Amino acid sequence: MADINKLAQMFKELDDQLVNCMKCGMCQAVCPVFAESGRETDVTRGKLALLEGLANEMLEDPEGVNEKLNRCLLCGTCQANCPSGVSVMDIFLKARAIMTGYFGLSPIKRTIFRGMLKNPKLFNTLTGMGAKFQGVFTKKVDDMLGSSCARFNAPVIRDRHFNTLATKPLHKIVPELDTPAGKSGIKVAFYVGCVIDKIYPQVGEAILKVLKHHGVGVFMPSGQACCGIPALSSGDTDTFDTLIGINMDRLRSGEFDYLVTGCATCTATIKELWPRMYGGDAALKYDLEQLEKKTLDISQFLVDILKIESKEIKGGRGVTYHDPCHLKNSLGVTAQPRTLVKAAGCDFTEMAEAGTCCGCGGSFNIAHYDMSKKIGSRKADNIMASGVQTAATSCPACMLQITDMLSQKNAKMDVKHVIELYAESL
Repeated sequence: MADINKLAQMFKELDDQLVNCMKCGMCQAVCPVFAESGRETDVTRGKLALLEGLANEMLEDPEGVNEKLNRCLLCGTCQANCPSGVSVMDIFLKARAIMTGYFGLSPIKRTIFRGMLKNPKLFNTLTGMGAKFQGVFTKKVDDMLGSSCARFNAPVIRDRHFNTLATKPLHKIVPELDTPAGKSGIKVAFYVGCVIDKIYPQVGEAILKVLKHHGVGVFMPSGQACCGIPALSSGDTDTFDTLIGINMDRLRSGEFDYLVTGCATCTATIKELWPRMYGGDAALKYDLEQLEKKTLDISQFLVDILKIESKEIKGGRGVTYHDPCHLKNSLGVTAQPRTLVKAAGCDFTEMAEAGTCCGCGGSFNIAHYDMSKKIGSRKADNIMASGVQTAATSCPACMLQITDMLSQKNAKMDVKHVIELYAESL
């Protein structure tokens, strides 16, 4: 159990933020989990009511409280639509930290977060070994989507269709980079992120190709660690703080005008959660606040800073776009990725419900796959109904979820990051 004084302080912070909720129920209309389950306890209003008596609830039914709190995608749709401006994400993350302080981390999460994520070299080594031997346990399903499935019955994998680990991750293709600003006069730091590095290195290569094309210098330090969102979402604030420290040590060794990423979740975590949720060295808090002002999604950087413009082209590759929750709800970035798709010469079609969650939600997909699949299936149906060849998005986690859903429906189309489409057009 965590230090009792620390837990008491977290309870107080939670109480201070909960008073803003008016129980109006606006969150009910937009919650993707409630849309499938119809259960009031799945709605933010129901969870906040639960949290108001958290101390008593933890004494009476701690397992029940924990289960209800974790039935949430952390998509931020409720927060984006809350008329009272309740900081729902902060409240849920602090509540999960309290529950983890009470229960402790499960052995598997302790191994992953504190054994692997805190040690980037070990993490790279283990995933590298996994990439070599994964063919024994997986078989290909769809070449267009690059999806595979489990060769044997596996409880965690179940019937998922997934993109396997890359045979050569980005940190092996480009270990590090430090190039001067070119014709743009701008230099950026490139934060890669785990999923792009280990599953979609072609997205990272596309980003580097585009930056070089536009004369942007790149600082990409070696030894980057996870952004920390898996640990924070599970209430492990100790690992979250440690990972921020590792990444800031790497980033402070170079100079740059902006920090860009190709992952919506990493962007939102660095920009919003690093400065707000970091609980370590006070001196580092100032640096995190400065970094927040420099951090941009790659399409936001290209459109807002480099002024890339869309083209009016018909007859090109048919593409639709899914808004990742962490770009749309957390950062309000929706127009720039669409501009980039059109700048690539693609024939863009807006799908129905483009801004609703795909159902991934990180560890939610693992713990509640049946619910995740229901939400994702609706997303896949909307994509297929748009009649395009390619589903584009800006988050590698969404790419994994959408690939799973489209592959299981035998959709005969592919999934791309928007930066891949733009890089292919240069």
